[in-house]
Amino acid sequence: MRQVRERCVWSQRITHRDLVPYLIEESHEVIDAVESGDRAELREELGDLLWQVLFHSAVAAQDADDPFDIDDVARGLTEKMVRRHPHVFGDAVATTPEQVLVHWNAAKAAEKRERRSVLDGVPAGMPALARAQKVLGRAPHALGDTWGPEPVEGSTVASESELGDALLALVDRARQNGWDAERALRERLRLLEDQVRAAEAG
Repeated sequence: MRQVRERCVWSQRITHRDLVPYLIEESHEVIDAVESGDRAELREELGDLLWQVLFHSAVAAQDADDPFDIDDVARGLTEKMVRRHPHVFGDAVATTPEQVLVHWNAAKAAEKRERRSVLDGVPAGMPALARAQKVLGRAPHALGDTWGPEPVEGSTVASESELGDALLALVDRARQNGWDAERALRERLRLLEDQVRAAEAG
């Protein structure tokens, strides 16, 4: 990566912002490979995603004010994972996934003490369905456990605003059942795409 950054005239001019579209695309290609079950594709796409991490780190290493490189990234990640797994690297005990989550959330809360809202850290650029599911999962912490979007029957939706309410209610139902709303829609779209292609093939 260092050689590419230093010797490739295209790579020399790339910034973090320039790389964002590629990062998004490569992330979605990893998701496609995971959900299709194609192991060779997954191996390749993970490599492409790793390249994005290496590329960002190479760009960061040349920052005049606050440089860091891939070693700093890996070191920070290692320290974070050790903190968040006290049942692995310390004396804490966790015999169920739920207990692991308690340790994880406690460590994360300690790291993010400067956050003032339960919504801090939810990326604004997330796809809307996935972001809605994330926000709905955090909303009860601020609004109370009894809070939830009002259910709206699809047949009664009469405006774009009501459509938003109906979608939010569906996403909340998915969250309560442990379903992934974004994945559910992706997989249903894949079935539709297969039907379209089959019809086109005649």
